[in-house]
Amino acid sequence: MKYISLLFIFLLGGCSLKNYEHSQSKLIVFKSSKIKFADTGYIRNSDKSIALDMFTAGQRIERIEINHLICVSAGCMTKSSFNNEYLHPSYPNELLQNVLLGHQIYEGEGLKKTQDGFEQHIVNEDVEIRYKKTAQEISFKDQRNKILLKIKDL
Repeated sequence: MKYISLLFIFLLGGCSLKNYEHSQSKLIVFKSSKIKFADTGYIRNSDKSIALDMFTAGQRIERIEINHLICVSAGCMTKSSFNNEYLHPSYPNELLQNVLLGHQIYEGEGLKKTQDGFEQHIVNEDVEIRYKKTAQEISFKDQRNKILLKIKDL
């Protein structure tokens, strides 16, 4: 029984409260087969965790929390399971985290530096991604899989 309790605490620890060092309000558009959202949100992060809070009419409707697992209102899952269910199975495990933070994806494939950020264009048999990061906006669009994530400063 003692070991079951410890295992239970460890598994729920992935969705526990975190202390975030940075918090920014943003205009967020997130469209995939399971998520349809366009309104205000907050991105909170520390060195090890990220949380995306999505609000409509002042009410939080979803929270996506990323650390070693990804937790949503339906529960916690591995990053690859999240990609399979919410995004696309071919995506790298760190894709959502890198997009939310404005970091390069796919190990910098197709990277072009711009005056205030960068752009990536990635095309293969699974994806057709246009990813752009500027000082005011992050835009991720996978034309082939109909996934869109835009994050813009308010």
